[in-house]
Amino acid sequence: MSREMYIDPHAHMISRTTDDYEAMAAAGVVAVIEPAFWVGQPRTFVGTYVDYLSSIVGWERFRAGQFGIRHYCTIGLNSKEANNEELAEGVMEWLPRFALKEGVVAIGEIGYDEQTPLEDRYFRAQIALAVELDLPVMVHTPHRDKKRGTSRSMDVCEEMGIDPSKVVIDHNNEETVAEVLQRGFWAGFSIYPSTKMGNRRMVELLKLYGGERIIVDSACDWGISDSLGVPKTARLALESGIAEETVRAVCYGNALAAYGQSGQIAEADWLDPPAIDQRTLFEGNSVLRGGREPVIEAPGAARRGKLEIE
Repeated sequence: MSREMYIDPHAHMISRTTDDYEAMAAAGVVAVIEPAFWVGQPRTFVGTYVDYLSSIVGWERFRAGQFGIRHYCTIGLNSKEANNEELAEGVMEWLPRFALKEGVVAIGEIGYDEQTPLEDRYFRAQIALAVELDLPVMVHTPHRDKKRGTSRSMDVCEEMGIDPSKVVIDHNNEETVAEVLQRGFWAGFSIYPSTKMGNRRMVELLKLYGGERIIVDSACDWGISDSLGVPKTARLALESGIAEETVRAVCYGNALAAYGQSGQIAEADWLDPPAIDQRTLFEGNSVLRGGREPVIEAPGAARRGKLEIE
């Protein structure tokens, strides 16, 4: 690939450091999508959830831009916390307000964890919201009983009347991918050490299925994970003989096509980016500490051109 450009369409950047942003930009990541999810322990008050959503549509979007990466997000009530009915009801009242904010590209990540009745109720309610707002949906498939949970997730999407072409079924594996693709949904794969999908396995799947409607992401978060999951997978795929066209599709183009249906993400956002100026502030706050010298660059300068895979 003569010019590396990658999108990581599932990255929990609020839990990562600025080192991750710098490394991702240097590796060719031009945009990230941050799904709303849980933060490692249950939230017990609606206000803490509102503050979290405010962070991923506000400060985190600003922080990414300070390192040359465009930041988008998805808004939703995650499946784990859907089991707290009082919290869930309160969060559902807020979601329409956040779903209409700039940079929100989908409702998500939503779906099943333990596949409980409450999870089902709020999964359906949020799909209905996505249909009402004409937004794509990002579906979290469960870690346990994944095959049944994935099939059930697609069944519910179809029952709720959302077009499969507007739904990304994420965290797929060898057990689930064939059905997801056969039913017309986007198939996301999270390159997450040990628990989800390794990039060598991902390459083998690309050999079997090609690149149509397949999306690679890192799902990097506060756990043992790798924010360079997408560019590393791209490099391994190329070295393994996967066609450049396929690699570009699964590590860039397909995510843009799926989430571009929101009208909130477009190539022009990073092909013609604003300058990096770390003197700028977000609500009075800077990414800099301790008198650090700010980075100031003309649009696009020094962020591209040295990113070729050798």
